[in-house]
Amino acid sequence: MSSPHSRLRAEWFPSIPRELMAGAVATFALIPEVIAFSFVAGVDPAVGLFASFIISIVIAFTGGRPAMVSAAAGSVALVAAPLVHAHGLPYLLAAGVLAGAMQIVFGLLRLGVLMRFVSTSVRTGFVNALAILIFAAQMPHFIGANTATWAMVGLGLAIIYLLPRITTAVPSPLVCIVVVTLVGHWLGLPLKTVADLGQLPDALPAFAWLSVPMSLDTLRIIALPAFAIAMVGLLESMMTASVVDDLTDTPSSKNRECSGLGVANVAASFFGGIAGCGMIGQTVSNVRYGGRGRLSTLFAGVFLLILMVLLKPWVSQVPVAALVAIMVMVSASTFDWGSLRTLVRHPRMSSAVMLATVAVTVATDNLAAGVATGVMLSGVFFTFKVARLLHVHAEDVDEGGPRVYRVSGQVFFASADMLVDAFDVREIDGAPVHIDVSQAHFWDVTAVAALNKVVERLRKHGSVVNVTGLNQASRDLILRLDAAPE
Repeated sequence: MSSPHSRLRAEWFPSIPRELMAGAVATFALIPEVIAFSFVAGVDPAVGLFASFIISIVIAFTGGRPAMVSAAAGSVALVAAPLVHAHGLPYLLAAGVLAGAMQIVFGLLRLGVLMRFVSTSVRTGFVNALAILIFAAQMPHFIGANTATWAMVGLGLAIIYLLPRITTAVPSPLVCIVVVTLVGHWLGLPLKTVADLGQLPDALPAFAWLSVPMSLDTLRIIALPAFAIAMVGLLESMMTASVVDDLTDTPSSKNRECSGLGVANVAASFFGGIAGCGMIGQTVSNVRYGGRGRLSTLFAGVFLLILMVLLKPWVSQVPVAALVAIMVMVSASTFDWGSLRTLVRHPRMSSAVMLATVAVTVATDNLAAGVATGVMLSGVFFTFKVARLLHVHAEDVDEGGPRVYRVSGQVFFASADMLVDAFDVREIDGAPVHIDVSQAHFWDVTAVAALNKVVERLRKHGSVVNVTGLNQASRDLILRLDAAPE
């Protein structure tokens, strides 16, 4: 059994140099997206950047998934935008506090178990759709771009992919940023820089109480947006945590991640930041470059503040082309290319779920809508497959003997009609009937009603009916409904 000290070291400091470098890579991957998402939400870039700093710091301690990067995210920004446009930033901050409280309760009630209902096909679709959205978010930087921009993006990608063949001592994205910045400045190339994306913060975030009336009217305004922010944030964070689980072959506490995200969002809102959630692109960058512990998450937040405040003059001169090259790499590494090969080999329903998740997510630019669609289709297809496993076999008997029907499979709302249709009173013609259900299980009210319907219909046409083989769970359900066939 490992000691508390060794567990603490493994969770926080598996390799301090790699943790710091991986966190730095995640930070650079975070900057352009957070600024862009701030504009989507209709708030100043400082609101998104301060939120990202606070969320990263807090969730490094409270989260349930080491090495996971959480910050102001596009999915939350999309949900928050209508509230900001209609009522302003103060109401968004209040909604963030309420959303965080909901997430804390969600985790305390241990509802993270709901992730079990998200199939592998949906997770694959989620990852692939996110990779497509990350790449699509870079398109505005390419459309109408000058030759210098294209050249610097190409240089950045060359560094990112070729440098690891020579050495992995330093993460290639960091080298990409340094080299592209120096080359662009040395040659005096006309490149768009980070400063052109928006006003960067010039001071530390400050704690402040909410500036909205504490009334029922305020609650009515923020309740639904807060619920949407909470659910979207939980969904994306838990999906991201599952992706990291697979990448690192280590488990995580989904319930702790839910509550930890809630605490982080409450803190971010009180420091003037928008609510956030897990950032899969930046998290994948962190993990790909060695991040395994909480230190990488903590340093991503600390380094973000250092870059935004202390090193603002230098960071503002980093060409956007360097950041675009990093995000293109993140997009390519996030996409599950193996899923393209398995589309034909996998069951058609599973492939359809994956494709539907991707299609809806990309079409709506909404990760929650895509995952909800995938989960719904998974449930429908699973129900259809299980229903088809129900079989009713009629055995030949001696003349004058009872007709024997053996029922096997799962009897529930989707297969109940199949059970009823298997008994044709015209063929039975009043003969005694023995129904053996020892290989069947009755799950719900519809299943019990179907069995009673069969018995009543046969008796109505003169048959003596005997039902045997009910397992204990099915019998208990029937007795509880006071509908046991006699």
